[in-house]
Amino acid sequence: MSAEQAEFLDVAGTRIAVRRQEGRIPGLVWLGGYKSDMLGTKAETLAAWARRTGHGFLRHDYSGHGESGGAFKDGTISKWLDESLAVLRHFTQGRQILVASSMGAWIALRMVQELRKAGEDRIAGLVLLAPAPDFTAALVEPALEDSQRQDLEQQGYFEVPSDYSAEPYIYTRALIEDGRANLVMSGPIDTHCPVHILQGLADPDVPSAHALRLTSLLPADDVTLSLIPDGDHRLSRPQDLDMLVRTVEAMVEQAQ
Repeated sequence: MSAEQAEFLDVAGTRIAVRRQEGRIPGLVWLGGYKSDMLGTKAETLAAWARRTGHGFLRHDYSGHGESGGAFKDGTISKWLDESLAVLRHFTQGRQILVASSMGAWIALRMVQELRKAGEDRIAGLVLLAPAPDFTAALVEPALEDSQRQDLEQQGYFEVPSDYSAEPYIYTRALIEDGRANLVMSGPIDTHCPVHILQGLADPDVPSAHALRLTSLLPADDVTLSLIPDGDHRLSRPQDLDMLVRTVEAMVEQAQ
């Protein structure tokens, strides 16, 4: 299957778009952020790296994102988690490294929990960029304005202008309520694999304090935190992409 062709997996009645490259283990699995798709700069950079090195690479669009079916407003962490697990289980074998951006890091940490619960030792490492686990409870809810609370109560959602798209971000009551059922930063997080976090200090969306708190909850001997002084939330500048590739290469070498 060409890396340029999308294929589809039915997950609970929704067509989830997937692009994959067969290759050596450990493979990489990309998990994008809130309202992003699998054709972004970071995912394309990793796809090029995988083609160059012969490693497997798998990416997908959550429902309501990119080429996948479903409505964005119907999405929740639980729904996107189930889709990500289904894609991983259907399209990969052996141990994989999850490379996850922003909300994708929350999905990745929950995937590790669910896979461990099912007795599946599948994750060889985590590379988390501008990680935003628990963002609904830790970042969105505390900053709600009265008008947004009113919108949530009356219409079930509120909108926020996006710096990255002409369309606004939509936050639904279902997303926020479901987020509370998926919190991972309420105590120590045992990933059973090495973790490397890349965090920009000029990130306007996810403060570096959030990454520092996440780091404090991970096993000290298995976690690396790299702070990028002028890095923003996207971490998509050439120097950021170079650091991402170097980080992935080191994680792959450690996992082999």
